[in-house]
Amino acid sequence: MLKTLTIMTIMTAETGKEFEPISRDCWFLTGPTASGKSNIAIALARQLDAEIISLDSMAIYRGMDIGTAKPTAEQQQQVVHHMIDVVEPTESYSLVEYLTAVHALVGQIHERQRSALFVGGTPLYLKSLLRGLYSGPEADWEFREQVQRELEEHGPDALHARLAQVDPLSAHKLHPNDSKRIIRALEVFRATGEPISHQQVHFDDTESQPHSRAFVLSWERPELHQRIEQRVDEMFSRGLVAEVDSLLTTHGELSRTAMQAVGYREVIDHVSGNLSIEETVEKVKARTRQFARRQVTWFRRLDECQIINRSDSDSVKELLSQIAATGSQ
Repeated sequence: MLKTLTIMTIMTAETGKEFEPISRDCWFLTGPTASGKSNIAIALARQLDAEIISLDSMAIYRGMDIGTAKPTAEQQQQVVHHMIDVVEPTESYSLVEYLTAVHALVGQIHERQRSALFVGGTPLYLKSLLRGLYSGPEADWEFREQVQRELEEHGPDALHARLAQVDPLSAHKLHPNDSKRIIRALEVFRATGEPISHQQVHFDDTESQPHSRAFVLSWERPELHQRIEQRVDEMFSRGLVAEVDSLLTTHGELSRTAMQAVGYREVIDHVSGNLSIEETVEKVKARTRQFARRQVTWFRRLDECQIINRSDSDSVKELLSQIAATGSQ
């Protein structure tokens, strides 16, 4: 029998911000990790006379270069890039901060009579730009840690039942195992006294429309997994362990949001003596495959985006022609 967790005390707080969908004049090139976005993006940006805006929540952090597969210095010299190396890895950086910055950036780029090209693979960033967002109040990390402990003690079904008491609509939409979004829904109710589902209705009820300039690079699963294997091996050969060791020496520890970057927690376990290098590499590969699977699931739900099916035989020139032909319709 499930134990029903106690409904939390309601706190008063700022209700959050609303962001409308970004200008439909923007271009988007996205896809799962290791899908080959960066090289195509450089060529596409040149073709469009565009400046690139990173669509990667981890490229924000300075010094986290190899593990986040940031564009190289050479690539950043070829085309103007924005939203890379914005804050130190000891700082947290929120979706609201990102949206605030890029909405202003797009206006500045268009004033220069240039195009804005978003490139990266963070699905929530993409969805928020295409459909808009109600942000809700700021994160309450103390509350999140408390609920995380309750989750570990009582299990996901009890936490889901707790959400159903205060926000039945969100509980209906969310799977019990989607603990991150369940905790956020509980956090919003605690802070505002209103279910997050009521506050999001403006954006959730907006009918999605095809976006002629939003493209997802797609690979067959075996090919994508092979590319991930190669990507991770290259990261370690380029010095991922040394990068993490340097970050720890310089900063001591990383922020909660920076620690969400795939691979860094595993390498920290290695430099701390808890994992062999072989175990670390395999764990990073496994976690990267899991992350790519979640990315693909998200992208499939975004009806606005057009799928570009890739194979190793595709040339960049062919892909650019396909994107340009579709985007000009």
